[in-house]
Amino acid sequence: MAEAAASARRICGVSEKAQLHVAMLALQFGYAGFHVVSRAALNMGISKLVFAVYRNIIALLLLVPFAYFFEKKDRPPFSLSFLVQFFLLALCGITANQGFYLLGLDNTSPTFASAIQNSVPAITFLMAVALRIEKVRFDRRDGIAKVIGTLACVAGATVITLYKGPTIFSPSSRPPPGLSAVAASDVSSAAAASATWLGDAKAGKSWTLGCLYLMGHCLSWSGWLVLQAPVLKKYPARLSVTSYTCFFGVIQFLIIAAFVERKAQAWAFHSGTEVFTILYAGCVASGIAFAIQIWCIDRGGPVFVAVYQPVQTFVVAIMASIALGEEFYLGGIIGAVFIIIGLYLVLWGKSEEKSIAAKEPNHLLSPAEEHDIIRSSASASHKAAALNQPLLPSSTSESV
Repeated sequence: MAEAAASARRICGVSEKAQLHVAMLALQFGYAGFHVVSRAALNMGISKLVFAVYRNIIALLLLVPFAYFFEKKDRPPFSLSFLVQFFLLALCGITANQGFYLLGLDNTSPTFASAIQNSVPAITFLMAVALRIEKVRFDRRDGIAKVIGTLACVAGATVITLYKGPTIFSPSSRPPPGLSAVAASDVSSAAAASATWLGDAKAGKSWTLGCLYLMGHCLSWSGWLVLQAPVLKKYPARLSVTSYTCFFGVIQFLIIAAFVERKAQAWAFHSGTEVFTILYAGCVASGIAFAIQIWCIDRGGPVFVAVYQPVQTFVVAIMASIALGEEFYLGGIIGAVFIIIGLYLVLWGKSEEKSIAAKEPNHLLSPAEEHDIIRSSASASHKAAALNQPLLPSSTSESV
């Protein structure tokens, strides 16, 4: 019986690991498709603001029912402090994050946008160190690996921004069979957008400016991740926090659109392809992807999830080449290699730090770890006191 139970646990463990790997691969394909779909939407002339507003409205409609029914017991009372924090999270994680991304993607290409996104874990690490949320030990190999990895990610992003280089691979300009006239024009316009460099006068694009926008996107994304940590400690309902963030993001985009996008025609759908791109962005890239990512983080941990991020870059490169006729440049490949190497060094350093901390009882704790230990100890003491003296009121037990 014991052997059968152990065998069943091993089978379940393998099954869950397989599910995690399949889910993470599906997640990367979903995000990769979002890069290509967003590029196609911009090529069709969809307003960046309209695209962002509709995307977040769809995501909000998907998240609110799950947040309401599944997190009834986890939501603390709403207050003005939480209102301000959710507004700031939306400003950083929705408005600035998505706004800079669309501006950058409009001037560059899906492959470059995905490659630069690989620097987000390293930038997040730098911000956490600056805010003393994370500590670095320069006398240990894990600390050195995290620093070198961060520098490699920054170097890779710099190469992508400042150096384009010669064309490494150029797909056929002839559209694949079966593409409509609209899709064919999308392919040619995407190739023209990808070929722009340093502000081509005809296309009105600037590759360097686009890369700077994408760096702003990565900084906003990293800032959002760092700001989420203290909010989630006080408001431990993840879906509800995301729903409030999407709500305020929609409000902020609508306020901006009231001054920038006043034409009613810009808010109308002109083709089924436009509807598909917006539905894909809202349902897959925001709603479904967030649910899968939460499950994978819960089962496999954040390091496991982050390791799959570079897979997205290669998937995007293949999909963009097939669907949009995008060319590959030497600078992008060199920068992507630097970013991926740096990402893995940072992740290895974090994993090594955890293993060392598990072996050393008196290891150096970060402020976040100290807070969690103090909070859990206080909770355990309170429960023990309640079990020992269940009939005594709190005031009596304190006086004793």
